[in-house]
Amino acid sequence: MADPIAFIDAAEVRGRLNHADGIPLMKTAMIALAEGRSQQLLRGIIDLGDGDLFGVMPGALDGAGFGAKIISVFPAAAAKGGSHQGVIILFDRASGAPVCVIDAGEVTAIRTAAATAAATDALARADATRLALLGTGEQAWHHAAAIRHVRALEAVTVWGRAPDKAAALADRITRDFGLPTRTAPTVAEAVDGADVVCTLTAAPDPILFDADIADGVHVNAVGSSRAGPSEIDEALVARARFVPDHRDGVLAQGAEYLRARDKGLVTEAHVLPEIGHVFTGTAPGRLAASDVTLYKSLGSIVQDLACAAWLWRGRGQHGVGAGEDA
Repeated sequence: MADPIAFIDAAEVRGRLNHADGIPLMKTAMIALAEGRSQQLLRGIIDLGDGDLFGVMPGALDGAGFGAKIISVFPAAAAKGGSHQGVIILFDRASGAPVCVIDAGEVTAIRTAAATAAATDALARADATRLALLGTGEQAWHHAAAIRHVRALEAVTVWGRAPDKAAALADRITRDFGLPTRTAPTVAEAVDGADVVCTLTAAPDPILFDADIADGVHVNAVGSSRAGPSEIDEALVARARFVPDHRDGVLAQGAEYLRARDKGLVTEAHVLPEIGHVFTGTAPGRLAASDVTLYKSLGSIVQDLACAAWLWRGRGQHGVGAGEDA
């Protein structure tokens, strides 16, 4: 008789998976993707209207298994606990059997920030100490939590459309991590003097412009995960060393790249080898201290599968028997 399918809920994910553990998991997963030791299809997205989406992300990761993430993205639900809601279904590679169902919202929040931190470690200047967060949703706090593990942050600046939310986030970051954090009334003021900038919004049109970014800055473009909404203007895309998480995905669905391409500012050649190649040293990331580097994150199912397999295999070590409901 087959073992019952286990369920790992959001509380268990929060209690066991942290950003420090997630960063090496993301490096390993993205190296496997770059080297062809994984398979993933372009995400399927159904636009439900009013900014709401339903997506399916299937894939297989060497050493982890295979499966899919089935998720809704409802921006209005962020205030009630999370904009990303769904499940990751993990199958065992040896038997082909489904072994685990995991809360996707919590995994997505942690792994996205961990992947950004891994990319920041590879692309930002070694002396980067000042972080700017554009956006006040759940990803903003997670990005501060993750990036502090790869750079010795000395100051954080937060911008958001709602000043009260920005202030609350700044207070939380200071309280949780002991990092001096302030708010800024405009994007330009938020990124002034920053070494690392993260765009984490649902903005349909650019909020960050080429003129805002000084030489030497590293930018993580995270908020848009499909063709359409773009947080960064075309001139900044064209100026930057543009590193994708998954090159095929960004060429097909990376809004910032697609807008710059359609304006004739870049071609496919502008999209550099994947971040996994940068991690292994088989492709360069930053070439000079004055470079503007840009990591385009769409998010990959291999990242979810890496976390899912890690959570599944570690259950017995945390007082939860494999194959049993928590």
